Amino acid sequence: MRSWLVHNRTMVSAAVVVTVAVLAIASALTTAQTPADGVRRTADGHVDLSGIWQANTTANWDVLTHQARQGPVTALGAAFSIPGGVGIVDGDTIPYTPEALARKQQLAASWVTTDPEIKCYLPGVPRATYMPYPFQIVQGAASNDILITYEFASASRIVRMSTTADSPVDAWMGWSKGRWDGDTLVVDVTGFNGEAWFDRAGDFQTTSLHVVERYTPKGPDVLLYEATIDDPQIYTRPWTLRVPLYRRLDANAQLVEYKCVEFVEELMYGHLVKSPKSTR
Repeated sequence: MRSWLVHNRTMVSAAVVVTVAVLAIASALTTAQTPADGVRRTADGHVDLSGIWQANTTANWDVLTHQARQGPVTALGAAFSIPGGVGIVDGDTIPYTPEALARKQQLAASWVTTDPEIKCYLPGVPRATYMPYPFQIVQGAASNDILITYEFASASRIVRMSTTADSPVDAWMGWSKGRWDGDTLVVDVTGFNGEAWFDRAGDFQTTSLHVVERYTPKGPDVLLYEATIDDPQIYTRPWTLRVPLYRRLDANAQLVEYKCVEFVEELMYGHLVKSPKSTR
């Protein structure tokens, strides 16, 4: 099983590398001169979102406002404590049904063993956007698909700009269909497997999840990211989160390899290892 997982992750990563290279060339060929407002545009006039972006927030710990507190490993002291932060959800509340709220609280109490991030599963949408790792958008002409690839777990997804087809199979990262609303990229995401979380605080989802993302330039190096979440199985109404994304301007900005599967093999499969027989 482990070799199968590693092999498939390797094949997916290789495909992503090739896709990034192809789309990067397409982006370079279609990018027009930067206008006076500093926001880059493609040759056909749409905003060019290509670049490496990163959120600066503690939302991966909890999308709601939360106080700093002791981390799960006391021996590490402040090195893995939980930082406080201001929430990114409108109204600072998630409208759970009573049953779903009880489930969320159960998951929050056991997040160290139940959060999919711990096991290096793909982070899902929108969580991948505000995790403490950079991600890259590769965009060509307006009619071309857009690639978004994330540093954590080598996750990636394609925003399909010219299809009305539904997802052929449920997946961690869902099925993304995009369109332009003026200078805003709108991405409609469905087809989730319902296994991902929104944060480390137990905020979960189901296969009924529907996310509508909006990426709006607020300058040459800032995007406003908005995600409206609807999941009628566990919420009483849709809710929205918002967080700014900042372009990485480091001279050597790039995504580095973070294939975390090998770091969790003992955690996930250690119980399958046969113990040596006693010589007594």
